[in-house]
Amino acid sequence: MTLRLFSFVFITYFYLTSCVTKTKEEKISKPNVILIMADDIGFESIGINGANYLNTPVLDSLANNGINFTNAYSQPLCTPTRVKIMTGKPNYINYEAFAYLNPDQKTFGNLFKENGYKTAVAGKWQLNGVQSDISNNQDMDRPYKFGFDEYSLWWLNERGDRFSNPNIFQNGLKVQTTIDDYGPDIFTNFITNFIEKNRNTPFFVYYPMALVHDPFRPTPDSEEWNEINKRNIGNDPYYFDDMVNYMDKVVGNICNSLKENNLEDNTLLIFVGDNGTDPDVTTVNNGLEIPGSKGGSIIYSSNVPMIISWNQQIKKAHTSDVLIDFTDFYATFEDILNVNKKDSYGKSFLPLLIDKKYDERDVLVTYYNPMWGSRGLNRGVYAQDKKYKLYKNGSFFDYLNDPYEREKINLEYLSPREKEILNKLQKSLDTVPDLPKINHNNWKERLREVRQSGKFDSNWKVIK
Repeated sequence: MTLRLFSFVFITYFYLTSCVTKTKEEKISKPNVILIMADDIGFESIGINGANYLNTPVLDSLANNGINFTNAYSQPLCTPTRVKIMTGKPNYINYEAFAYLNPDQKTFGNLFKENGYKTAVAGKWQLNGVQSDISNNQDMDRPYKFGFDEYSLWWLNERGDRFSNPNIFQNGLKVQTTIDDYGPDIFTNFITNFIEKNRNTPFFVYYPMALVHDPFRPTPDSEEWNEINKRNIGNDPYYFDDMVNYMDKVVGNICNSLKENNLEDNTLLIFVGDNGTDPDVTTVNNGLEIPGSKGGSIIYSSNVPMIISWNQQIKKAHTSDVLIDFTDFYATFEDILNVNKKDSYGKSFLPLLIDKKYDERDVLVTYYNPMWGSRGLNRGVYAQDKKYKLYKNGSFFDYLNDPYEREKINLEYLSPREKEILNKLQKSLDTVPDLPKINHNNWKERLREVRQSGKFDSNWKVIK
Protein backbone atom coordinates (compact mmCIF):
# COMPACT_ATOMS: atom_id res chain seq x y z
CA MET A 1 0.00 0.00 0.00
CA THR A 2 1.40 3.42 -0.97
CA LEU A 3 1.90 6.06 1.66
CA ARG A 4 -0.74 8.26 -0.02
CA LEU A 5 -3.30 5.45 -0.06
CA PHE A 6 -2.53 4.53 3.55
CA SER A 7 -2.97 8.14 4.61
CA PHE A 8 -6.32 8.34 2.80
CA VAL A 9 -7.58 5.13 4.39
CA PHE A 10 -6.41 6.19 7.85
CA ILE A 11 -7.94 9.67 7.61
CA THR A 12 -11.22 8.28 6.24
CA TYR A 13 -11.39 5.67 9.03
CA PHE A 14 -10.60 8.28 11.67
CA TYR A 15 -13.27 10.64 10.31
CA LEU A 16 -15.96 7.95 10.15
CA THR A 17 -15.27 6.52 13.58
CA SER A 18 -15.14 10.02 15.05
CA CYS A 19 -18.58 10.75 13.60
CA VAL A 20 -19.98 7.52 14.96
CA THR A 21 -18.57 8.25 18.40
CA LYS A 22 -19.82 11.82 18.37
CA THR A 23 -23.31 10.73 17.31
CA LYS A 24 -23.41 8.17 20.11
CA GLU A 25 -22.31 10.75 22.66
CA GLU A 26 -24.96 13.18 21.47
CA LYS A 27 -27.65 10.54 21.88
CA ILE A 28 -26.44 9.65 25.36
CA SER A 29 -26.33 13.30 26.40
CA LYS A 30 -29.85 14.05 25.18
CA PRO A 31 -32.14 11.10 25.90
CA ASN A 32 -35.84 11.67 26.35
CA VAL A 33 -36.81 11.07 29.97
CA ILE A 34 -40.19 9.89 31.26
CA LEU A 35 -40.70 9.52 35.01
CA ILE A 36 -43.92 7.74 35.97
CA MET A 37 -44.75 7.66 39.68
CA ALA A 38 -47.75 5.57 40.68
CA ASP A 39 -49.75 6.60 43.75
CA ASP A 40 -49.95 4.23 46.75
CA ILE A 41 -48.39 1.02 45.48
CA GLY A 42 -45.72 -0.84 47.42
CA PHE A 43 -43.03 -3.13 46.07
CA GLU A 44 -45.10 -6.21 46.91
CA SER A 45 -48.03 -5.26 44.65
CA ILE A 46 -46.37 -5.75 41.25
CA GLY A 47 -46.43 -9.07 39.42
CA ILE A 48 -42.70 -9.23 38.73
CA ASN A 49 -42.08 -8.73 42.46
CA GLY A 50 -44.17 -11.71 43.51
CA ALA A 51 -47.76 -10.43 43.65
CA ASN A 52 -49.86 -13.55 43.15
CA TYR A 53 -53.14 -12.16 41.87
CA LEU A 54 -52.21 -8.80 40.34
CA ASN A 55 -51.78 -8.59 36.58
CA THR A 56 -49.01 -6.24 35.42
CA PRO A 57 -47.72 -7.64 32.10
CA VAL A 58 -46.37 -4.31 30.79
CA LEU A 59 -44.34 -3.55 33.91
CA ASP A 60 -43.17 -7.16 34.09
CA SER A 61 -41.96 -6.93 30.49
CA LEU A 62 -40.15 -3.65 31.16
CA ALA A 63 -38.45 -5.24 34.16
CA ASN A 64 -37.53 -8.36 32.21
CA ASN A 65 -35.88 -6.20 29.54
CA GLY A 66 -34.43 -3.51 31.79
CA ILE A 67 -33.49 -3.15 35.44
CA ASN A 68 -35.76 -4.10 38.33
CA PHE A 69 -34.71 -2.45 41.60
CA THR A 70 -35.59 -4.22 44.84
CA ASN A 71 -34.28 -1.67 47.36
CA ALA A 72 -35.81 1.64 46.26
CA TYR A 73 -37.15 3.65 49.23
CA SER A 74 -39.56 6.57 49.06
CA GLN A 75 -40.96 8.58 51.93
CA PRO A 76 -43.91 6.75 53.55
CA LEU A 77 -46.44 9.41 52.48
CA CYS A 78 -47.25 11.22 49.23
CA THR A 79 -46.36 14.91 49.69
CA PRO A 80 -43.10 14.22 51.53
CA THR A 81 -42.12 11.95 48.64
CA ARG A 82 -43.14 14.41 45.93
CA VAL A 83 -41.25 17.29 47.49
CA LYS A 84 -38.20 15.07 47.83
CA ILE A 85 -38.15 13.57 44.35
CA MET A 86 -38.90 16.85 42.57
CA THR A 87 -36.15 18.85 44.28
CA GLY A 88 -33.53 16.22 45.13
CA LYS A 89 -33.55 17.38 48.76
CA PRO A 90 -34.47 15.56 51.98
CA ASN A 91 -37.60 16.58 53.86
CA TYR A 92 -35.80 18.52 56.58
CA ILE A 93 -34.68 20.97 53.90
CA ASN A 94 -37.95 21.97 52.22
CA TYR A 95 -41.02 20.02 53.40
CA GLU A 96 -43.06 22.77 55.04
CA ALA A 97 -46.66 21.56 54.96
CA PHE A 98 -48.74 18.72 53.59
CA ALA A 99 -49.91 19.26 49.98
CA TYR A 100 -47.41 22.09 49.46
CA LEU A 101 -44.12 22.78 47.69
CA ASN A 102 -42.77 26.27 48.21
CA PRO A 103 -42.54 28.06 44.83
CA ASP A 104 -39.05 29.26 45.71
CA GLN A 105 -37.79 25.71 45.20
CA LYS A 106 -36.15 24.46 42.00
CA THR A 107 -37.53 21.22 40.58
CA PHE A 108 -36.34 18.75 37.98
CA GLY A 109 -38.80 20.50 35.64
CA ASN A 110 -36.69 23.65 35.91
CA LEU A 111 -33.55 21.54 35.54
CA PHE A 112 -34.59 19.99 32.22
CA LYS A 113 -36.05 23.21 30.86
CA GLU A 114 -32.82 25.09 31.59
CA ASN A 115 -30.98 22.48 29.57
CA GLY A 116 -33.04 22.73 26.41
CA TYR A 117 -35.75 20.14 27.00
CA LYS A 118 -39.46 20.45 26.34
CA THR A 119 -41.20 19.59 29.60
CA ALA A 120 -44.63 18.41 30.69
CA VAL A 121 -46.36 17.22 33.86
CA ALA A 122 -49.63 15.32 34.05
CA GLY A 123 -51.58 13.61 36.82
CA LYS A 124 -51.81 14.42 40.51
CA TRP A 125 -50.47 17.82 41.59
CA GLN A 126 -51.63 18.62 45.17
CA LEU A 127 -48.76 21.04 45.81
CA ASN A 128 -50.29 24.54 45.80
CA GLY A 129 -50.98 24.62 49.54
CA VAL A 130 -54.76 24.89 49.21
CA GLN A 131 -55.54 22.78 52.28
CA SER A 132 -53.54 25.14 54.50
CA ASP A 133 -54.66 28.21 52.55
CA ILE A 134 -51.05 29.18 51.95
CA SER A 135 -50.42 32.37 49.99
CA ASN A 136 -51.21 32.21 46.24
CA ASN A 137 -52.72 28.75 46.52
CA GLN A 138 -55.00 29.54 43.54
CA ASP A 139 -52.00 30.19 41.29
CA MET A 140 -52.73 28.43 37.98
CA ASP A 141 -49.20 29.14 36.73
CA ARG A 142 -47.42 27.25 39.51
CA PRO A 143 -46.48 24.28 37.25
CA TYR A 144 -44.95 26.71 34.76
CA LYS A 145 -42.89 28.27 37.54
CA PHE A 146 -41.62 24.82 38.43
CA GLY A 147 -40.29 24.41 34.89
CA PHE A 148 -43.06 22.64 33.01
CA ASP A 149 -44.00 23.98 29.58
CA GLU A 150 -47.37 22.23 29.68
CA TYR A 151 -49.57 20.56 32.27
CA SER A 152 -52.69 18.44 32.69
CA LEU A 153 -53.40 18.19 36.40
CA TRP A 154 -55.86 17.11 39.03
CA TRP A 155 -55.89 18.95 42.41
CA LEU A 156 -54.24 22.11 41.14
CA ASN A 157 -56.42 24.75 42.80
CA GLU A 158 -59.42 22.61 43.69
CA ARG A 159 -59.88 18.90 44.22
CA GLY A 160 -63.02 17.14 42.91
CA ASP A 161 -62.90 13.67 41.40
CA ARG A 162 -59.82 12.18 39.79
CA PHE A 163 -61.33 9.13 38.05
CA SER A 164 -64.81 9.20 36.44
CA ASN A 165 -65.91 12.75 35.50
CA PRO A 166 -62.59 14.14 36.75
CA ASN A 167 -61.76 17.71 37.73
CA ILE A 168 -58.72 18.44 35.55
CA PHE A 169 -57.02 21.65 34.44
CA GLN A 170 -54.85 21.78 31.34
CA ASN A 171 -52.58 24.77 30.76
CA GLY A 172 -54.80 27.10 32.76
CA LEU A 173 -58.16 25.92 31.46
CA LYS A 174 -60.63 23.53 33.04
CA VAL A 175 -61.29 20.42 30.94
CA GLN A 176 -64.98 19.82 30.29
CA THR A 177 -65.69 16.23 31.29
CA THR A 178 -68.65 13.88 31.79
CA ILE A 179 -69.29 10.65 33.66
CA ASP A 180 -67.89 8.82 30.60
CA ASP A 181 -64.46 10.43 30.93
CA TYR A 182 -61.76 8.73 33.00
CA GLY A 183 -58.98 10.85 34.49
CA PRO A 184 -56.07 8.45 33.83
CA ASP A 185 -57.06 8.32 30.15
CA ILE A 186 -57.07 12.11 29.90
CA PHE A 187 -53.61 12.30 31.48
CA THR A 188 -52.24 9.56 29.27
CA ASN A 189 -53.66 11.04 26.06
CA PHE A 190 -52.16 14.38 27.02
CA ILE A 191 -48.76 12.70 27.44
CA THR A 192 -48.90 10.71 24.19
CA ASN A 193 -49.90 13.88 22.31
CA PHE A 194 -46.99 15.71 23.92
CA ILE A 195 -44.62 12.91 22.88
CA GLU A 196 -45.81 13.01 19.27
CA LYS A 197 -45.64 16.81 19.15
CA ASN A 198 -42.07 16.84 20.51
CA ARG A 199 -40.68 13.70 18.92
CA ASN A 200 -37.93 15.69 17.18
CA THR A 201 -36.64 17.43 20.30
CA PRO A 202 -35.49 16.13 23.69
CA PHE A 203 -38.34 16.05 26.20
CA PHE A 204 -38.98 15.34 29.87
CA VAL A 205 -42.33 14.03 31.09
CA TYR A 206 -43.25 13.71 34.75
CA TYR A 207 -46.38 11.62 35.33
CA PRO A 208 -47.40 11.44 39.00
CA MET A 209 -50.36 9.12 38.45
CA ALA A 210 -53.79 9.29 40.06
CA LEU A 211 -53.86 5.48 40.10
CA VAL A 212 -53.95 3.48 42.34
CA HIS A 213 -54.91 5.82 45.20
CA ASP A 214 -58.34 5.49 46.76
CA PRO A 215 -61.26 5.92 46.32
CA PHE A 216 -61.24 2.38 44.93
CA ARG A 217 -63.76 2.39 42.10
CA PRO A 218 -64.41 0.64 38.77
CA THR A 219 -62.15 1.39 35.81
CA PRO A 220 -63.35 1.42 32.19
CA ASP A 221 -62.18 -2.21 32.01
CA SER A 222 -64.27 -3.28 35.02
CA GLU A 223 -67.58 -5.01 34.46
CA GLU A 224 -69.20 -2.57 36.87
CA TRP A 225 -68.24 0.37 34.64
CA ASN A 226 -71.34 -0.46 32.60
CA GLU A 227 -73.43 0.54 35.61
CA ILE A 228 -73.09 4.31 35.46
CA ASN A 229 -74.30 4.84 39.01
CA LYS A 230 -71.30 2.84 40.33
CA ARG A 231 -68.58 4.80 38.55
CA ASN A 232 -68.29 7.70 40.90
CA ILE A 233 -69.42 6.52 44.32
CA GLY A 234 -68.02 4.34 47.07
CA ASN A 235 -64.57 3.23 48.09
CA ASP A 236 -64.24 -0.56 47.87
CA PRO A 237 -60.76 -2.19 47.96
CA TYR A 238 -62.29 -4.90 45.77
CA TYR A 239 -61.43 -2.65 42.81
CA PHE A 240 -57.76 -2.33 43.73
CA ASP A 241 -56.85 -5.21 41.41
CA ASP A 242 -58.69 -3.59 38.50
CA MET A 243 -56.96 -0.29 39.19
CA VAL A 244 -53.54 -1.94 39.23
CA ASN A 245 -54.35 -3.60 35.91
CA TYR A 246 -55.40 -0.26 34.45
CA MET A 247 -52.27 1.42 35.79
CA ASP A 248 -50.24 -1.16 33.90
CA LYS A 249 -52.33 -0.60 30.77
CA VAL A 250 -51.69 3.16 30.94
CA VAL A 251 -47.94 2.56 31.09
CA GLY A 252 -48.35 0.32 28.04
CA ASN A 253 -50.09 3.10 26.12
CA ILE A 254 -47.14 5.41 26.76
CA CYS A 255 -44.71 2.68 25.66
CA ASN A 256 -46.73 2.20 22.48
CA SER A 257 -46.54 5.93 21.78
CA LEU A 258 -42.76 5.81 22.06
CA LYS A 259 -42.64 2.89 19.67
CA GLU A 260 -44.97 4.54 17.15
CA ASN A 261 -42.76 7.64 17.14
CA ASN A 262 -39.55 5.62 16.91
CA LEU A 263 -38.39 6.90 20.29
CA GLU A 264 -38.24 3.75 22.41
CA ASP A 265 -34.47 3.26 22.08
CA ASN A 266 -33.37 6.72 23.18
CA THR A 267 -35.95 7.20 25.93
CA LEU A 268 -35.15 6.61 29.57
CA LEU A 269 -38.41 5.37 31.10
CA ILE A 270 -38.65 5.11 34.88
CA PHE A 271 -41.57 3.62 36.79
CA VAL A 272 -41.67 3.99 40.57
CA GLY A 273 -44.19 4.10 43.43
CA ASP A 274 -44.58 7.08 45.76
CA ASN A 275 -45.09 5.15 49.02
CA GLY A 276 -46.49 1.91 50.39
CA THR A 277 -49.85 0.40 49.52
CA ASP A 278 -53.06 1.71 51.10
CA PRO A 279 -53.71 0.23 54.58
CA ASP A 280 -57.14 -1.00 53.43
CA VAL A 281 -55.50 -3.29 50.86
CA THR A 282 -53.86 -6.64 51.53
CA THR A 283 -51.61 -8.08 48.82
CA VAL A 284 -50.82 -11.77 48.52
CA ASN A 285 -47.14 -11.95 47.63
CA ASN A 286 -45.44 -15.31 47.16
CA GLY A 287 -48.24 -16.83 49.20
CA LEU A 288 -47.95 -14.38 52.11
CA GLU A 289 -50.57 -11.78 52.98
CA ILE A 290 -48.99 -8.33 53.27
CA PRO A 291 -51.21 -5.55 54.64
CA GLY A 292 -50.67 -2.15 53.03
CA SER A 293 -48.55 0.07 55.27
CA LYS A 294 -48.65 3.55 53.74
CA GLY A 295 -47.84 6.19 56.34
CA GLY A 296 -45.84 3.99 58.71
CA SER A 297 -42.11 3.40 58.93
CA ILE A 298 -41.69 -0.33 58.33
CA ILE A 299 -40.28 -1.70 55.09
CA TYR A 300 -43.72 -2.01 53.48
CA SER A 301 -44.33 1.71 54.07
CA SER A 302 -41.59 2.93 51.75
CA ASN A 303 -40.05 0.04 49.79
CA VAL A 304 -41.56 0.74 46.37
CA PRO A 305 -41.36 -0.79 42.89
CA MET A 306 -38.76 0.79 40.63
CA ILE A 307 -38.28 -0.34 37.04
CA ILE A 308 -36.09 1.32 34.42
CA SER A 309 -36.13 0.78 30.67
CA TRP A 310 -33.58 2.36 28.33
CA ASN A 311 -33.02 0.18 25.27
CA GLN A 312 -30.08 2.14 23.95
CA GLN A 313 -28.06 1.76 27.15
CA ILE A 314 -29.32 -1.23 29.14
CA LYS A 315 -28.03 -4.16 27.13
CA LYS A 316 -28.44 -6.86 29.75
CA ALA A 317 -31.60 -7.08 31.83
CA HIS A 318 -31.04 -7.70 35.51
CA THR A 319 -32.28 -7.16 39.04
CA SER A 320 -30.43 -4.72 41.29
CA ASP A 321 -30.48 -4.61 45.09
CA VAL A 322 -28.60 -1.30 45.45
CA LEU A 323 -30.15 1.15 47.90
CA ILE A 324 -31.99 3.92 46.05
CA ASP A 325 -33.12 7.10 47.79
CA PHE A 326 -35.61 9.51 46.23
CA THR A 327 -33.02 12.28 46.13
CA ASP A 328 -31.15 10.10 43.64
CA PHE A 329 -33.46 10.82 40.70
CA TYR A 330 -32.59 14.51 40.60
CA ALA A 331 -28.89 13.65 40.95
CA THR A 332 -29.16 11.20 38.04
CA PHE A 333 -30.85 13.81 35.87
CA GLU A 334 -28.06 16.27 36.69
CA ASP A 335 -25.56 13.71 35.43
CA ILE A 336 -27.54 13.03 32.26
CA LEU A 337 -27.61 16.77 31.57
CA ASN A 338 -23.91 17.20 32.42
CA VAL A 339 -24.69 19.83 35.05
CA ASN A 340 -21.55 21.21 36.67
CA LYS A 341 -23.01 22.97 39.71
CA LYS A 342 -25.19 20.31 41.33
CA ASP A 343 -28.01 20.93 43.79
CA SER A 344 -29.10 17.42 44.68
CA TYR A 345 -28.33 15.71 47.97
CA GLY A 346 -28.65 12.36 46.20
CA LYS A 347 -26.40 9.87 44.49
CA SER A 348 -26.63 9.49 40.71
CA PHE A 349 -27.43 5.98 39.52
CA LEU A 350 -26.58 6.82 35.90
CA PRO A 351 -23.46 4.59 36.02
CA LEU A 352 -25.75 1.61 36.65
CA LEU A 353 -27.73 2.40 33.52
CA ILE A 354 -24.76 2.76 31.21
CA ASP A 355 -22.83 -0.19 32.63
CA LYS A 356 -20.12 1.83 34.37
CA LYS A 357 -18.55 1.37 37.80
CA TYR A 358 -21.04 2.34 40.49
CA ASP A 359 -19.97 2.95 44.07
CA GLU A 360 -23.24 2.15 45.82
CA ARG A 361 -24.26 3.69 49.12
CA ASP A 362 -24.08 1.43 52.16
CA VAL A 363 -26.52 3.48 54.26
CA LEU A 364 -29.82 5.18 53.43
CA VAL A 365 -31.28 7.76 55.84
CA THR A 366 -34.96 8.68 56.06
CA TYR A 367 -36.27 11.79 57.80
CA TYR A 368 -40.04 11.44 58.09
CA ASN A 369 -42.27 14.08 59.64
CA PRO A 370 -45.66 13.66 57.88
CA MET A 371 -47.51 16.70 59.26
CA TRP A 372 -50.77 15.05 58.20
CA GLY A 373 -53.48 13.10 60.00
CA SER A 374 -52.86 10.33 62.47
CA ARG A 375 -54.07 6.99 61.06
CA GLY A 376 -51.21 4.52 60.78
CA LEU A 377 -48.56 7.23 60.82
CA ASN A 378 -45.29 6.79 62.65
CA ARG A 379 -42.90 9.73 62.61
CA GLY A 380 -39.25 8.85 62.68
CA VAL A 381 -35.67 9.40 61.59
CA TYR A 382 -33.86 6.21 60.76
CA ALA A 383 -30.85 4.83 58.92
CA GLN A 384 -30.73 1.46 57.22
CA ASP A 385 -28.52 -0.80 55.21
CA LYS A 386 -29.92 -3.79 53.33
CA LYS A 387 -30.65 -5.70 56.53
CA TYR A 388 -30.59 -3.52 59.65
CA LYS A 389 -32.37 -0.32 60.65
CA LEU A 390 -31.52 2.09 63.46
CA TYR A 391 -33.87 4.83 64.66
CA LYS A 392 -32.76 8.06 66.29
CA ASN A 393 -34.53 6.92 69.45
CA GLY A 394 -32.10 3.98 69.65
CA SER A 395 -34.42 1.21 68.41
CA PHE A 396 -32.42 -1.30 66.37
CA PHE A 397 -34.03 -3.91 64.11
CA ASP A 398 -33.13 -6.69 61.72
CA TYR A 399 -35.89 -5.49 59.42
CA LEU A 400 -35.10 -8.00 56.71
CA ASN A 401 -36.07 -10.86 59.00
CA ASP A 402 -38.45 -8.83 61.15
CA PRO A 403 -40.27 -6.65 58.58
CA TYR A 404 -42.96 -5.53 61.02
CA GLU A 405 -40.28 -4.53 63.56
CA ARG A 406 -41.88 -6.43 66.40
CA GLU A 407 -38.69 -7.31 68.27
CA LYS A 408 -35.94 -4.81 68.99
CA ILE A 409 -32.39 -6.10 68.99
CA ASN A 410 -30.99 -6.04 72.51
CA LEU A 411 -28.05 -3.63 72.38
CA GLU A 412 -26.35 -5.41 75.28
CA TYR A 413 -25.86 -8.62 73.33
CA LEU A 414 -24.64 -7.44 69.93
CA SER A 415 -22.16 -9.48 67.96
CA PRO A 416 -18.99 -7.67 66.82
CA ARG A 417 -20.47 -7.42 63.33
CA GLU A 418 -23.73 -5.96 64.66
CA LYS A 419 -21.79 -3.40 66.72
CA GLU A 420 -19.93 -2.37 63.59
CA ILE A 421 -23.19 -1.93 61.68
CA LEU A 422 -24.82 -0.06 64.56
CA ASN A 423 -21.93 2.40 64.66
CA LYS A 424 -22.06 2.88 60.91
CA LEU A 425 -25.79 3.63 61.00
CA GLN A 426 -25.39 5.92 64.02
CA LYS A 427 -22.69 7.90 62.24
CA SER A 428 -25.09 8.60 59.37
CA LEU A 429 -27.94 9.49 61.72
CA ASP A 430 -25.75 12.04 63.46
CA THR A 431 -25.65 14.08 60.23
CA VAL A 432 -29.45 14.51 60.23
CA PRO A 433 -31.43 16.83 62.54
CA ASP A 434 -33.84 15.52 65.14
CA LEU A 435 -37.56 15.68 64.50
CA PRO A 436 -39.26 18.89 65.67
CA LYS A 437 -42.28 18.79 67.94
CA ILE A 438 -45.22 16.81 66.58
CA ASN A 439 -47.22 19.90 65.65
CA HIS A 440 -44.32 21.56 63.84
CA ASN A 441 -45.44 24.72 61.99
CA ASN A 442 -48.76 24.41 63.85
CA TRP A 443 -50.17 22.41 60.98
CA LYS A 444 -53.04 21.03 63.07
CA GLU A 445 -54.28 24.51 63.99
CA ARG A 446 -53.86 25.72 60.41
CA LEU A 447 -55.95 22.88 59.00
CA ARG A 448 -58.63 23.42 61.62
CA GLU A 449 -58.77 27.16 60.95
CA VAL A 450 -59.02 26.67 57.19
CA ARG A 451 -61.82 24.12 57.50
CA GLN A 452 -63.75 26.43 59.81
CA SER A 453 -63.15 29.55 57.74
CA GLY A 454 -65.92 28.86 55.24
CA LYS A 455 -63.60 29.96 52.42
CA PHE A 456 -63.63 26.58 50.64
CA ASP A 457 -66.35 24.08 49.79
CA SER A 458 -66.02 20.30 50.29
CA ASN A 459 -63.90 20.02 47.12
CA TRP A 460 -61.58 22.82 48.25
CA LYS A 461 -62.98 25.19 45.66
CA VAL A 462 -63.04 28.84 46.71
CA ILE A 463 -66.56 29.95 47.60
CA LYS A 464 -67.14 33.29 45.90
